[in-house]
Amino acid sequence: MTSAKDGTNSLWSSPRARWLTAVSVVVVLAGIGYGVYWYTYARFVEYTDDAYVSGNVVQITPRISGTVVSIDANNTQFVKSGEPLVRLDRANAHVALQKAEAQLASTVRRVRNLFATTDELRADVQVSRTALIQAKSDYARRARLARTGAVSGEDLQHALDAVNAARAALAAAEQRLAANRAWVDHTTIASNPAVQAAAAAVHAAYLTYARTVLPAPVSGFVAKRDVQLGQHVGPGMSLMSVVPLNQVWVDANFKESQLADMRIGQPVRLTSDLYGSDVVYHGHVIGFGAGTGSAFSLLPPQNATGNWIKIVQRVPVRIALDPKELAQHPLQIGLSMDAYVDVRHDRSPRLPEVASTAPAASTDVFSSVDAQADRAIRQIIAANDPSPTRAGRTAERIRAEDARLDGLRGIGQGRAGRDAERLAADGRAGTRSTQLLRSGHWMY
Repeated sequence: MTSAKDGTNSLWSSPRARWLTAVSVVVVLAGIGYGVYWYTYARFVEYTDDAYVSGNVVQITPRISGTVVSIDANNTQFVKSGEPLVRLDRANAHVALQKAEAQLASTVRRVRNLFATTDELRADVQVSRTALIQAKSDYARRARLARTGAVSGEDLQHALDAVNAARAALAAAEQRLAANRAWVDHTTIASNPAVQAAAAAVHAAYLTYARTVLPAPVSGFVAKRDVQLGQHVGPGMSLMSVVPLNQVWVDANFKESQLADMRIGQPVRLTSDLYGSDVVYHGHVIGFGAGTGSAFSLLPPQNATGNWIKIVQRVPVRIALDPKELAQHPLQIGLSMDAYVDVRHDRSPRLPEVASTAPAASTDVFSSVDAQADRAIRQIIAANDPSPTRAGRTAERIRAEDARLDGLRGIGQGRAGRDAERLAADGRAGTRSTQLLRSGHWMY
């Protein structure tokens, strides 16, 4: 008869029993380990393998029409910012620039002539004013003599006509001066409206001439080159693209059920199929798509048609990469990535409304063209104005002369009343002398 103890020993002594016991222990330990791992880490990590490298694809497009005469970059080639990529025939642009420069030079000389004419017309006003004063003096002297009969009424009338003619000549000279000053008042040669309009035409022609060369806006690799030699291109036509691979990011498409605890700024760990799990990238969440991928597709789904099947949607999450890690292990657009987002310890708003205060991207490649155009304009103005400070002195002299003329005009207005009274009295005296002459009374 076999005892219970002997049965137990025979059960544990069986190889099959020992294997089952070992496997059970391993399974229990693995379950406990996974439970600890899930509780402490895994439940705070959202994972997706639906993630791809994205980046800016900068299109090179002309802003003027022209014929391609040179292509200085090809696909897969690296170019630096500012390097020429495509050149257009610049013959027509060069002719237009020369014409605009000649027009600017002619305008500067014409405005110089206006300043000089202003001085000349001001001198004419002085001459006319002096002539009027002399005519008034002559008339006043004849009027006094006419009372004694020493001057005939006809001479007195001629003197009065001379005063009126001198006054009209002065008014005409002042009007000519005012008409000419309307072109130059409160301006210099460089700030004159006519010169500025001609300068703007030169600036526009210079921009057109400079735009016959298409530079690289950013540093990167050339892709999608479609342009060919001899091709006539127009504004907005895509010739090639430049991809700055040092500025790429990752678009990870997470399920909508994974987004509840995901926030901007959370750390992300990524691996790529290119380098494998040995190379780990570190980044952070920088934004969420405004809608699911299907909502912005070319043909969005129409769920109200009746044939509806619920499908879990995905939302793109943008992830920024560490620039140092990206420089050590470069990535190309479209490569697959695995993304692990740590969603612990963040209770900030899920979609914060934070406006950016800095431009998302910028380039200063084209700013030098404006500076060169302005420098060329200043050179043309200086070359056609041998005395660039003279315009400033002329403007100051005009202002000083205006003040002096205003003072004289105020004095003249006071004198005008007295002259009018004197001329009226002299006119009556002249009339009396004429009457005496006609009646035969000669007075010496």
